[in-house]
Amino acid sequence: MSAVDPLTAGAVLLATGATDAVYVMFTSAVVRRQRVPAATWSSIWYLLSSYAVISYTENWIYVLFAAIGSWIGAFVTITFLHRPPGGPPVGAAPE
Repeated sequence: MSAVDPLTAGAVLLATGATDAVYVMFTSAVVRRQRVPAATWSSIWYLLSSYAVISYTENWIYVLFAAIGSWIGAFVTITFLHRPPGGPPVGAAPE
């Protein structure tokens, strides 16, 4: 096993964080049945995830950074998309 490069570890963490954020946005667009945004988010999702996969296949320890980045990305994005209680669900038709 080679040494962990802090720059690669940080890049993997950021890439997987961004990947999960994009995945949440993709899912949100799918729920709202918006074809172009869903397709766009999907293509961005694959570009970001490919960087992370290529980076951490060289050294398994980067999987840990990928998992941490994934958790952060999903948490921050869900926080950003959070609606106050009592409001319409995401994807509901406007009144």
